Amino acid sequence: MASAATGSLIGLALGDALGFPTEFKNVAAIEAACGPWREMALPDPAYVTDDTQMTLALGRGLRTAVADGAGGLGAARLLPPVRQEYVEWWRSPDNNRAPGNTCLRACQLLSDGTRPWTEASQTGSKGCGANMRVAPVGLVPGLSPEQRAGAAQLQSALTHGHPTALAAGDLTAYAVYVLAQGARPGELTGLLRSYATRSRTVYRADWLGDLWRHAQDPSPEHFIARGWDDCLGVLDRLEAALRAPAPEADPCLATGAGWIAEEALATGLLCFLLFPAEPLTALRRAACSSGDSDSIACLAGAFAGAHLGAAAWPADWAGRIEYRDELLALGEAWDA
Repeated sequence: MASAATGSLIGLALGDALGFPTEFKNVAAIEAACGPWREMALPDPAYVTDDTQMTLALGRGLRTAVADGAGGLGAARLLPPVRQEYVEWWRSPDNNRAPGNTCLRACQLLSDGTRPWTEASQTGSKGCGANMRVAPVGLVPGLSPEQRAGAAQLQSALTHGHPTALAAGDLTAYAVYVLAQGARPGELTGLLRSYATRSRTVYRADWLGDLWRHAQDPSPEHFIARGWDDCLGVLDRLEAALRAPAPEADPCLATGAGWIAEEALATGLLCFLLFPAEPLTALRRAACSSGDSDSIACLAGAFAGAHLGAAAWPADWAGRIEYRDELLALGEAWDA
């Protein structure tokens, strides 16, 4: 798609804004406040959460790291600007959108420039903060498959060091990438399963260093396999839900509430794949759910926008999303 990056970033922010007021509510309460789910309106003003804020932080860090070309991207180039952007987000007065405790704690530790990043990483957390922000890794042009995987896992590991957070972040970036490259929705789950199976025992030491030792696993392969096994398990649940689609049901009942990384990925994918040609319906279904609605909807929007491009989103929605100018600047630069 010529405008996949713009479409994905705008879709992510729109989903985030639509799900912001519905997070922590059940479906009945959401419909009581917002009306039938298929008619949900974008809030006015269309404020976003830390999901979009951290996506932009990662996007800025990536832009800095690849300013001289993506060919030489490695951990040494990516780590300093992304670490700086995460810490600046943590310090920002605009960081007032109920961010997750894992991100706050890790970024506080990252702010100590003398501390190795692996000591800041929260290896016990696989929260969805690992992959709600990872879409830029799937959108920035010129990365090799190894660079894309390494960057996705490293950006996750800076805060969420659990192996499932790393694997789910990698798998989310891969989903965004293949959709932006023209993959058909009907083949997506098969592509993701193949990718997860190939990756199952690949520990990317050149990106992650000795992170695995902080989790006290017996080997790096054992560490990372735990994460990929969780992702393969949730893909089983996703495929079962798609074999018997229930678009009027709360999607969290099928693939999880999305508070943890692999469930956020699967439930965001479910909402997108139920309505691959109806992006607003996909966002509304994701936002009208009983779980982490803003993160589920922002992932659904990232997938739909990568698949359909910027034209997926009506001008009256896209024109008033918070951080619109910065989202467009990143998207248009990568689309170019």
